[in-house]
Amino acid sequence: MLEVKLRYPEADLHCHTTASDGLLTPRELVKSAAEKGLKAIGITDHDTLSGWEEAIHAGQLFGVDIVKGVELNTDWNGIEVHILGYEMNPMSTILQEKLSELREARSKRVNTIIEKLRELGLPIQKSEVEKVSKGESIGRPHIAQVLMSKGVVGSVKEAFERYIGAGAPAYVPRYKITPEEGIDLVRQAGGVSVLAHPGIFGLERGVARWVEAGLQGIEVCHSEHSREDEKKYRELAKKSGLLMTGGSDFHGEERKPGIQIGGWGTCLGVVDDLRRIAYSHHL
Repeated sequence: MLEVKLRYPEADLHCHTTASDGLLTPRELVKSAAEKGLKAIGITDHDTLSGWEEAIHAGQLFGVDIVKGVELNTDWNGIEVHILGYEMNPMSTILQEKLSELREARSKRVNTIIEKLRELGLPIQKSEVEKVSKGESIGRPHIAQVLMSKGVVGSVKEAFERYIGAGAPAYVPRYKITPEEGIDLVRQAGGVSVLAHPGIFGLERGVARWVEAGLQGIEVCHSEHSREDEKKYRELAKKSGLLMTGGSDFHGEERKPGIQIGGWGTCLGVVDDLRRIAYSHHL
């Protein structure tokens, strides 16, 4: 297996666009990646594939290879587990139906959060949140941006801490699928399933069961991983026979301050491995 050792990555495999909760359009994201010298970039929006087409066209224009992906939020005994899916078949009926279901659940959750905010004396409209979201996958970061625009909070972090994060007065639990369901969904759609940023929640104890469920990779290099985390998950990936990936988890400066495209990532060999594994699913 290829390791994540490059100081300056060739590929950033974890990026978000306006199709979900990122601040750059797919075209803007790809252009920025090209300007930074990246050879490949992963489009991994939450619960949607809608940024793929624009990104692919931009990739052809700016000379950047587009790795098609998605990020699924799952729940394991009350702990968030994010599953990245790469190079899936966009025509998969089961994938499209489940993503639609997840987006609808997101929308209902936003409605309930807005109601709670109104009860707290913070009247915001669903239309304001939808205007900010721009894409089809709506969520709490968009509510946070509206609260910022109204001067209620000074940052996304403050919005989550004071109002919409876990334990805050307007928090609403999300619709939950399990990591196993997320992994199975990716695999059924012909994709490669990767455990995202395990170091954030210390997820190493769940890896064995998820490998049994079909997990194929671990995001070793990530903007919220320390060097110790990278070493730990690199060793775990080797032990478990998992592909090692890497990405910045870029959203945009207002959403995730200091996280730049290409600041974290991997080499082009990992992109080749992802596609080789995905291709093998179709044989």
